[in-house]
Amino acid sequence: MPELSDWAASTPDALALIAPAGTRTFAQLDGNANRLAHALRARGLVAGDAVALIAGNHPAFVETVYACQRAGYRLTPVNWHLTADEASYIVDDCEAKALIATIDVADVARGCLANAPACKVAIVAGGDVEGFERFEDALAGESDEPLPDPSPGSTMLYTSGTTGRPKGVHRPAGATTIRAVNVGGHESGDVHLCTGPLYHAAPLAFSLSIPLAFGATVVLMDQWDAERTLQLIEEHGVTHTHMVPTMFHRLLSLPDDVRNRYDVSTLRYVLHGAAPCPVPVKRRMIEWLGPIVWEYYAATEGVGSFVDSQTWLAHPGTVGKPFLDDQVIVGDEEGTRLPAREIGLVYIRSPEAARFTYFKDQEKTASSFRGEYFTLGDVGYLDEEGFLYLTDRSANLIISGGVNIYPAEVDAALLEHPAVADVAVIGVPDDEWGEAVLGVVELKDDVDPSDALAAELIEHCRVRLAHYKCPRRIEFVASLPREDNGKIYKRRLRDAYRA
Repeated sequence: MPELSDWAASTPDALALIAPAGTRTFAQLDGNANRLAHALRARGLVAGDAVALIAGNHPAFVETVYACQRAGYRLTPVNWHLTADEASYIVDDCEAKALIATIDVADVARGCLANAPACKVAIVAGGDVEGFERFEDALAGESDEPLPDPSPGSTMLYTSGTTGRPKGVHRPAGATTIRAVNVGGHESGDVHLCTGPLYHAAPLAFSLSIPLAFGATVVLMDQWDAERTLQLIEEHGVTHTHMVPTMFHRLLSLPDDVRNRYDVSTLRYVLHGAAPCPVPVKRRMIEWLGPIVWEYYAATEGVGSFVDSQTWLAHPGTVGKPFLDDQVIVGDEEGTRLPAREIGLVYIRSPEAARFTYFKDQEKTASSFRGEYFTLGDVGYLDEEGFLYLTDRSANLIISGGVNIYPAEVDAALLEHPAVADVAVIGVPDDEWGEAVLGVVELKDDVDPSDALAAELIEHCRVRLAHYKCPRRIEFVASLPREDNGKIYKRRLRDAYRA
């Protein structure tokens, strides 16, 4: 597979990045990655050390990714929407020796630095922050030549569990992943529009690593807007992009005269995933853009299947046929395969070359695997032709706007409020977001429900959690449905509120 350095040598003046914070040619991006690798070495980091990255869609994010790949560091991009407490847990847990940030998320980064004692190196791009060295100054005195002794790095993203704190999805350096495959058939001269935040696994792989590896230009959006997306497609002649179903919904909700105002005929490949896409929404996207819409089923832990437009139209609702034999199976709790069309747990094969572990959590790792296969708890079936259909998802997982939300931490935040006796946070259908977060609350005996209290509970969560995790609505109930052992019947609640 080509490397960034190959394009820097063969097409040095071609644009690699176009972003609100600046552009980079392939030569500039390659040189800055080398400078940062030298700078981190000079500040005491050695191969195998961890680097945390809290940054918007900024050239410094990309330069950090490539510097870590060359210097043998384990890179953990952190969701900058998190509170300082949530983010600092990840920076500390990943054992970061260095923290790199951009000025737009300096408040979160500052909080992380205060709570991660092992982090001795702190660098910020785009401005001045007390306790941080300027990114530009760190690079200024370093060589743009490659390291004399490069070492392959790795990326460890964090994914929340159904209980407890987030866990790092760890693979050894050099492990084979989807990034080695040219998804979308990118070529030099193509232009990929990155619509989502690079700290997420899908944009990092599909909208950065893959396009750049094959010589395409990447246009970075710093925040998503439907009409702005169409403007950028026309302005830059975008050929490829990756989206989530919420973006489809918003694009289709634009007035016809706005959608027709922009020329999107350069598009050849639109990839989507991260959340279920309603059949009518996807059908309308294909009618509008043509048969260029592809879907995948995957997670941070691994990739299951892809499906093109023509195949999907023949099998509406499928998330595709696994791209390798036995890549996906449907089985029971023990992983025993089930017959075609019988609903069970969906398992994805994780071959030895790409095997992951949950960082510092052998128990969670072991519980996720059945031999070579792991499950995220999604439920579905394979038809007679081998096409995969999802009928439900991990028992408690909420997917809102393509982002996973695990109710356990929202439950925990609400239970801290003195008026709350018990709570069940669930996902309910939402036309725009796919699902919205609903808090079903049982109050203490001496507390009366009210709109004011509902608003207070939502604000209580927003102080403690990233806002996208917090309930949009609170419903009060006299008592929550419970099993004999006292556990709340969340499925019963979901069925009732979805109905």
